[in-house]
Amino acid sequence: MAVRNQPEKIKISSKHLKEFVLGGMKKPFTVCLTGGMASGKNYVCRKIESELPDVASIDLDCTVHTAIKECTLEILRTFAPYAKEKGIVLTSDDGALDRRALGALIFSQPDLLKKQESIVYPKVIELTQKFIEEQHKSGKSVIINATVLFKTPELLSKCAKIFFVTAPLLKRLVRAKKRDGIALRQILSRFHAQKGLFNSYKNSGIEIALIKN
Repeated sequence: MAVRNQPEKIKISSKHLKEFVLGGMKKPFTVCLTGGMASGKNYVCRKIESELPDVASIDLDCTVHTAIKECTLEILRTFAPYAKEKGIVLTSDDGALDRRALGALIFSQPDLLKKQESIVYPKVIELTQKFIEEQHKSGKSVIINATVLFKTPELLSKCAKIFFVTAPLLKRLVRAKKRDGIALRQILSRFHAQKGLFNSYKNSGIEIALIKN
């Protein structure tokens, strides 16, 4: 489906939100709900679900955590040598994978990040596809709530539409500071890292609609 030059826009408070989301799509459908850090994706997702009771959502942040847990042994085998070189301990006292330690190891090294994604993403795809199939069988449509769904084209290709959530910069800064409690410099750095997020979805060729939060 071709992307429009000027995506449709609507405010989350609009009384026409239900009609905007449905947009003539045949049920059961699958759509992607995305947006930058602190844009309010989770709030918008809950709002849509309250308006459309025959829609179920899956939060891919949670799915990634589940996938990491299921792939723990492979992750430890793969990254133990790199962690040893850096003096990083990848397990907590109870033997569980320490995700913060893993993040400290891989997020500044693109090659290691790609290794981690190659382990985790296949499991994320498997879990998400299973969720979609189960919901569709029960007659429910699906919202995939994810920031970087474009990294898994196997899932993005299942989406009939992409809803991109936007919010004013100041509002996002306040939300991020209150929610995450991190330094302003870190927040701005993450915002900058997501600067090309919209174009990454635009390049998919799937219709995009903007939801102003």
